[in-house]
Amino acid sequence: MSKRILFIVSNAKFIGPDNRKTGVFLDEVAHPYVEFEDAGYQIDFASLTGEVPHLDNMQAKDEASNARFLKEAGWEKMQHNSKLSEVDVSIYNAIFVPGGLAPMVDMPENELLKEVIAETYERKAIVGAVCHGPVSLLNVKLSDGTFLLKDKNITSFTNEEENNYARADVPFALESALTEQGAKFHAAAPWSDHSIADDNLVTGQNPASARGTAQKMIALLEA
Repeated sequence: MSKRILFIVSNAKFIGPDNRKTGVFLDEVAHPYVEFEDAGYQIDFASLTGEVPHLDNMQAKDEASNARFLKEAGWEKMQHNSKLSEVDVSIYNAIFVPGGLAPMVDMPENELLKEVIAETYERKAIVGAVCHGPVSLLNVKLSDGTFLLKDKNITSFTNEEENNYARADVPFALESALTEQGAKFHAAAPWSDHSIADDNLVTGQNPASARGTAQKMIALLEA
């Protein structure tokens, strides 16, 4: 049977005191989708509310993987996503959280999302996230009461990158928050391709890292 991947996406469309328009960053959902599809995996989408998510960075819609995602089944699946509370996540071999600023709005505290991530990680399925997607890992506690992030080697959108992108719009600095819960944070040069696998947890730094994050997840799934 082919491996099954569940993308969990944000429903937020605005962020910050000036209601900056946001959503799921196109490259961060499209590039991994294409990688998983080419690996022959079954891909499904869930969101916290089940509503249609918004896409950010549509100016890149003609890039090859982005165009394929938009014109083929990917965007159609994402629009018709399932509400996370109605999904049996235990049937999936991996879950993946793409970024964009949107996850900073609805994912830091969502209790169901935290439970899903903890359960997925503890049954040794793969947990992946890229850019602002690792905000989903905040406040995830394992069955022994420790934070999932404690002593994990991870990356995400960095403070340096945020300071030159959306610092006035985000509620907190993601790199700092992840570190405060015990993560061993690894930053590469701003906007460079950088992803890390630590056991069955895979994280990527920014949009340029989305494809590499998926490739590391595939390597683990095929091992």
